[in-house]
Amino acid sequence: MRLTLRPKLRAGSRLAALLCAASLLAGLLGGCARERLQQQEAYVFGTRVEVLTWDASEDTSRAAVAEVLREFDRLHRAYHAWEPSELTALNSAIAAGQTSIPVSPELATMLTDAKAIAATGDELFNPALGHLIALWGFHSDTFKPLRPDPAELAATISAHPQMADLSIADNRVTSRNPAVQLDLGGYGKGYALDRAATILKARGVSNALINIGGNVLALGSKGDTPWRVGIQHPREPRPLATLPLRDGEAIGTSGDYQRFFELDGERYCHLLDPRTGHPAKGTQAVTLLITPRALAGTLSDAASKPAYLGGERWRDYAKRFGIDHALRVDATGRIEVTRALNDRLQYGEGLKPAAILD
Repeated sequence: MRLTLRPKLRAGSRLAALLCAASLLAGLLGGCARERLQQQEAYVFGTRVEVLTWDASEDTSRAAVAEVLREFDRLHRAYHAWEPSELTALNSAIAAGQTSIPVSPELATMLTDAKAIAATGDELFNPALGHLIALWGFHSDTFKPLRPDPAELAATISAHPQMADLSIADNRVTSRNPAVQLDLGGYGKGYALDRAATILKARGVSNALINIGGNVLALGSKGDTPWRVGIQHPREPRPLATLPLRDGEAIGTSGDYQRFFELDGERYCHLLDPRTGHPAKGTQAVTLLITPRALAGTLSDAASKPAYLGGERWRDYAKRFGIDHALRVDATGRIEVTRALNDRLQYGEGLKPAAILD
């Protein structure tokens, strides 16, 4: 049996590095003084986190970013999917059949938003699949590649946990399905981006680039030019393309290269299809660019899941969220992109889209 294991976030870290390199390069090539760019980073949410600010004093930048990083740490601890947290306490109560379970106002808001996103995407974005994610081995800091027990997998699929099973009102949660086990891993990074933007603005930082493992949100600009970021090639250690990211925009990618393992030459990624219970196939990556709106960061994370799992219907799922800027790399490496996003991309050498869609 051939076994290949990719470290949990190796590709995500590589994407973060490319995003950072692209933004830094643009600043340096612009001829601006390097000291105007402040950079801080940390390791949170199981990935590399980076915040760059432009044209803020060092003291202002450090204080603001320190508050952002504290907030990231709080969110990580409060809503961890398998270590003791408010989320695991809620999951235990749901599994025990409890009703009207009290939760914090923040968690109630997050679950309400996640439920609405799930409904828009035909429940393909499904944070209720925590038990299924655990079965595939993705609930562990010491990851071990495995295939689930077929009987346990079948039982989980037949239980059909979904966000529609939840009722959320007055900071209380009830589930009509005890199989619901919540995992906000496909939502939390985007939510954290929006929280970071709120904190930075309140602290007087108007120009910043926030990068959480490849989910990125831009505030303002870098002097006279927009921030510039890269879209990771899903099979090569280089950007597929670069593009300007403007004030209030966010970009996120769901890909089979971010967390995966291989057994007997077959790739198993962490993006699980709730219809089959198995890792999704047919797409290497989907990237969505969210133009300025409320919860742009959240959508950059969560909305990419239905588009990724939708396969050939990826464009339809992006449209459901009002997203015009989208790109897909299918299982063969063929690039499809919307015209709106294509007009902003600078492709890597030898790369070009096979289809440009309206």
